[in-house]
Amino acid sequence: QVQLVESGGGSVQAGGSLRLSCAASGYTARRGCMGWFRQAPWKGREGVATIGSGGITSYADSVKGRFTISRDNAKNTLYLQMNSLKPEDTAMYYCAADATYACYPRFSNFRYWGQGTQVTVSS
Repeated sequence: QVQLVESGGGSVQAGGSLRLSCAASGYTARRGCMGWFRQAPWKGREGVATIGSGGITSYADSVKGRFTISRDNAKNTLYLQMNSLKPEDTAMYYCAADATYACYPRFSNFRYWGQGTQVTVSS
């Protein structure tokens, strides 16, 4: 049984930083595509970043240059370093694993999803 458990969310002022973690069990992180998605209240789900099995990363335009996705294969954990946070980054952030056909943020074709961690950025 695959489990993805996110942590690291919280409240921060604009310009601050947070690092999200996603611990995977029952799934080998290095073998497939993993990603981060987010959903703000009254908005649809938005892809944030993805990382493929070869380490290639892809980002949504809204977070390029501010967010960094990475993976620790030894810990089987996915990370999202978020810098220069803005109020519009406020959302529930979800970890996803095992993309079925494409490893890009604009595709939400993942088999497994975590429960999410809340990020709130105040101005």
